[in-house]
Amino acid sequence: MEFAMVTPESPHTRDEGSGSTADAAAPAEGAYVPTPRTVPTRSRDRASYDRAAVHAILDEGSVCHLGFVRDGAPVVLPTLYTRIGDHLYVHGSTGSRPLRSSGDGTGLPVCVTVTHVDALVLARSAFHHSLNYRSVVAHGTAHQVTDPAEKAAVLDALVDQVVPGRSADCRPADAKELAATAVLRLELAEVSAKSRTGEPDDDPEDLSLPYWAGLVPVETRYGAAAPAAGLGADVPVPGYLTPAG
Repeated sequence: MEFAMVTPESPHTRDEGSGSTADAAAPAEGAYVPTPRTVPTRSRDRASYDRAAVHAILDEGSVCHLGFVRDGAPVVLPTLYTRIGDHLYVHGSTGSRPLRSSGDGTGLPVCVTVTHVDALVLARSAFHHSLNYRSVVAHGTAHQVTDPAEKAAVLDALVDQVVPGRSADCRPADAKELAATAVLRLELAEVSAKSRTGEPDDDPEDLSLPYWAGLVPVETRYGAAAPAAGLGADVPVPGYLTPAG
């Protein structure tokens, strides 16, 4: 298959903080600087270093994959994230030895990825089947957030990344819960986006084959909110969980 990925604003995002960087070879306002780790070896035309494009992909999701090395072996963990300005904040566990080491001042070398699948691309040949997707890959050294106020604000942003408006509609974390939660901060500097759009790329000699070809859209949909056991009958479903919310 040809799919090879090298690589909505919420209340707490988004573009405060440090300014953008620019392409080293041809400076472009609002672009990140390509590096050997962010330039794909395949389909370079699908790569983008545009700051707004990277942020849009990140802001649309809530689950990332955090990669790092533990005891000489690679580890990749799915976890929650949020973006504030040019920093990516990743939820972690205080019980993780590598994540604990991120708070010693040296930080933790990481690779963070986010992917959205927009469509299945069905071609006439098996080789040219693919996906239409949007992805972001960020490299760098993550540091643990230790300031209680910053950590509390980030945890609120993480909640709102999943359900916008929810952090103001639940009990905030107390001191014990904050101490039991790790948050990593990664500066968005060595980062790129990659995407595929469009129809199948069949070979000319295959176009007359009697096999269906085209796109199958992929969408994320939310079902009706179901109340938890023991919820009082007088507690209504919040407006942000209703179709019109």
